[in-house]
Amino acid sequence: MKRQNFLSKLFRKGKIQIVEPSVQVQEAYRRKSESYLISAKILLENGRLEETVSMAYYSMYYMVLALLFKTGIKCENHSGAMILLEHLYGIDSSHLAAAKRERIDKQYYVDFAITAEDVRDSIEEAEAFCADLLDFMERLHQGDISRLRDEAVRLLEGPDE
Repeated sequence: MKRQNFLSKLFRKGKIQIVEPSVQVQEAYRRKSESYLISAKILLENGRLEETVSMAYYSMYYMVLALLFKTGIKCENHSGAMILLEHLYGIDSSHLAAAKRERIDKQYYVDFAITAEDVRDSIEEAEAFCADLLDFMERLHQGDISRLRDEAVRLLEGPDE
């Protein structure tokens, strides 16, 4: 209930919106996800471990945005996107949440240790996560999209509506 209230609040503030599904926007986010994953690998090869963590996370996040746009949902909040992933699509967001925590730790704090092996693991997790979401998106049909949009409206409007 707490998560649904959070989503409803984001919806009322316009941070989550029901929009027309867009193949163009979906594809743009998918390409962005792929680009960030490639960038993560380049950074790793060049010993830029800290920056690699951010790129791996954003590759995952952009693939979530691609899924949302495929079903006509615009979300401008990272936590909201994770909750939608779980509650609307039934997809485990724990890897995304862990990647987000790592990104925040590496981006904003200086007292951490990071190894190339840890970073390689995060890239592999991002690759698997993105591949799973891409597979999920490819299996969605128009009927699924309509049903998910209806469920999203009910979820976002909250229990008071």
